[in-house]
Amino acid sequence: MLLPFGLLLALIAVAPLLQPAWWARHYPKITAGLAAITAGYYLLVLHASERVLQTGYEYFSFIVLIGSLFVVTGGIHLTLEAKATPVANTLFLLLGAIVSNLLGTTGASMLLIRPWIQMNRPRVTAHHIVFFIFIVANVGGCLTPVGDPPLFIGYLEGIPFWWVAQHCWPMWAVALCFLLALFFALDTFDYHRAPLEVSLNESGAPEAWRLEGLGNILWLLVILGAVFINHPICLRESLMLAAAAASFFTTRKTVHQANHFDMHPLREVAILFAGIFLTMIPALDWLQTHAGRLGQPTPALFYWTSGTLSSLLDSAPAYLSFLNAAFGLFVPPETVDQVQALLQSHGALGPHDGPIWRTLQTLQHYHPFALAAGKVGSDEIRAAFLLADGHLSAYLLAISLGTVFFGANTYIGNGPNLMVKAIADNQHIRVPGFLGFIVKFSLPCMGPMLLLIWLVFLRR
Repeated sequence: MLLPFGLLLALIAVAPLLQPAWWARHYPKITAGLAAITAGYYLLVLHASERVLQTGYEYFSFIVLIGSLFVVTGGIHLTLEAKATPVANTLFLLLGAIVSNLLGTTGASMLLIRPWIQMNRPRVTAHHIVFFIFIVANVGGCLTPVGDPPLFIGYLEGIPFWWVAQHCWPMWAVALCFLLALFFALDTFDYHRAPLEVSLNESGAPEAWRLEGLGNILWLLVILGAVFINHPICLRESLMLAAAAASFFTTRKTVHQANHFDMHPLREVAILFAGIFLTMIPALDWLQTHAGRLGQPTPALFYWTSGTLSSLLDSAPAYLSFLNAAFGLFVPPETVDQVQALLQSHGALGPHDGPIWRTLQTLQHYHPFALAAGKVGSDEIRAAFLLADGHLSAYLLAISLGTVFFGANTYIGNGPNLMVKAIADNQHIRVPGFLGFIVKFSLPCMGPMLLLIWLVFLRR
């Protein structure tokens, strides 16, 4: 049952390169057929309808978030003052990386990709789109749970909100400096070989800053706030859809026209990710079942393995799978029961030592109000057990870095990646295909950075 997923990935990688016209006509039917094979097996053979419904809801939440951000940011037109010199471009990507932690990689990507293309229009090339994906759509959002979907999954599973920023910022800084320096070198080379009239245009008088569709900032904030709503079911998605509808019908057509806005990129992403979400169910289930056979893995193994899988399975489910593996490998169930019993009975802690005491101290540090109210769940206890031990917390660090950073390696590694490519395609910008992205950019550019992070921070 891994075959439909593998076949879909192979077609996404090869078909647009070998048979672009055929793939453009038939990819919806092919994707639906492969997804139907997996769904049929789970529904008719395994009678696992809950698993399919769960995945369906996860996909629905994912595509509503992506789609609503796409529509709302499509109603915001930003004209930038800066010309597309290598320095200006590098500063833009740095700003985008910071914004990713506030609006999320999805929000920042949808908001900034059109101004980025407009700013570089005289000489926009593949490396402009690829490094935007690397930095703004992935690596930049490593400091907050809002920043990247896998970190938000960790927040929902009990990882404290600010823990990521406190522990990941050195790796974020090193990775960002590496990628920005590499981009600056490539863009400088491209800038100097551009035709003379392009260089003169980019060094001439700057355009005035202009922001149209400012009212859509309100709808953007509604969507970002709705991310944190979990109950009742579908309220979060309803708010996002309402914000998207309000934005679409209140935005002037001239703003949409200035952004070259249409629904084709969203349609393509929605169809392909529907197939990816369904066909990857067996892969995730296999990983969940066999994670306990890892024996005594090192943080480095978690980094490389979770990262590799996030490149192929989407980063959020890869994070969840390895977080659950860490809980199963390192957190004794009896410890969770003992902590819960102590909290319910308000019993004495005994000596100020040992894993139970350290776990309670960690809960007191990160969740004081929930602890006082007696509303600490088993997920928070398991996370606190890992965070209380410096050696075990390294596994959480490895999972966070692996899933966020490696998500930049393919178009399907993180939600915004394929959306950015679809927007670039829609504006007739030549971008590499699936294999070209990996061979020409991910391996030579992301590869050394990922190796550097391992060598400096995770090699044990």
